[in-house]
Amino acid sequence: MEPFNDAEIETLVAEQLKIMKKGTLEILQEDELAGKIRRSVTGHKPLTIKLGLDPSAPDIHLGHTVVLRKVRQMQEFGHRVVIIIGDFTGKIGDPTGRSKTRKQLSEEQVRENAATYMEQIFKVLDREKTEVRFNSEWLAKLDFEAVIRLAASTTVARLLEREDFSNRYHKQEPIGLHEFFYPLMQAYDSAHIHADIELGGTDQTFNILMGRTLQKSMGQEAQIAVFMPLLEGLDGVEKMSKSLGNYIGVDEAPEVMFKKAMEVPDHLILRYFELVTDLHPDEIEALSTRLNGGENPRNIKILLAENITGLYHGAQAAAKAKEYFLSVFSGGELPKDMPHITCSEGEKTLLDIVPHLVAKGVVTSGSDFRRLIKQGGVSMNGTRVAEANMPLDIPEAVLKIGKKNFLCFDTVLDS
Repeated sequence: MEPFNDAEIETLVAEQLKIMKKGTLEILQEDELAGKIRRSVTGHKPLTIKLGLDPSAPDIHLGHTVVLRKVRQMQEFGHRVVIIIGDFTGKIGDPTGRSKTRKQLSEEQVRENAATYMEQIFKVLDREKTEVRFNSEWLAKLDFEAVIRLAASTTVARLLEREDFSNRYHKQEPIGLHEFFYPLMQAYDSAHIHADIELGGTDQTFNILMGRTLQKSMGQEAQIAVFMPLLEGLDGVEKMSKSLGNYIGVDEAPEVMFKKAMEVPDHLILRYFELVTDLHPDEIEALSTRLNGGENPRNIKILLAENITGLYHGAQAAAKAKEYFLSVFSGGELPKDMPHITCSEGEKTLLDIVPHLVAKGVVTSGSDFRRLIKQGGVSMNGTRVAEANMPLDIPEAVLKIGKKNFLCFDTVLDS
């Protein structure tokens, strides 16, 4: 391979930096990152990208993919991606952000969660270009002398700088000695694989910076810390969460994913493009210009929904989902495959079917349903619902709840 000239090198470095910086909250240290990329380009040697995964929560939604999407972008530049499953550290539990000691996981729980997690993250990462490691490979082999040397690399005062430890200490809440080893073990992961870059959320700041400290003490070049922001959910306020119902799941059907993406608040359209798509920063800037020029945000949002759906289901499925959305929710047609629910004999009024609505995620409670009715947001067979105790319009009641949720309740059966 012929060497690059100086102009080509700087162009390649600038392009990688632009992509790597897209949507990031903070990079420590950006000047060091540029140097690492430059050496990588000139030496034709990929950087080692580290992402540690907590095996305690296996379900993935778009909020979780923010950091995964950034890793994938680095992967596309040819860098070596190492996913570290914290099976050993998971037995201790990361105390980050917790006011109490976290319940430790069994080895079986960790392995089961990790298997589920990996199947989902490969919807984002390239399986063939991803190295998956379990940190028990090296942490379980440390003898007591090595553990003492590891502990000697920091101080109790330094560990108590971490907010959650500090808060618990001042409140005189118990801190297990083993918990102090969590950030040290995560730092050791970085040293073991000679990580050049580690990614994580802001809740991992202390742990990632501990990796820089330990690498320096072991004579290695310190890793770059890349922090990604939390993604706001569809409510536009709280972070995306399944418990809050404001999420887009990576396993959801194309039509559902597209419809949910169309619910992204206008002020978050560009943020979603930055954090959960691979669209180039220059293209996002062009979309920003269109929005600032007065174009209807709905047009840009359709592009967002197509992009997101295409990433997880392919362009053809995304096109069909778009066609479905425009015909059903813009043209006034009823969905051909809306959920059908068969009522039991005792379910004769709208209030009786609230549990079904909650189970489908359409409302959160009976009071939420009543609120929607009062606001005029519920209709049955095309007629606005005025009272929550209205009888079901059997044999087939088609409910429209809000602007986009349709459900069909079939004929009541005899018991």
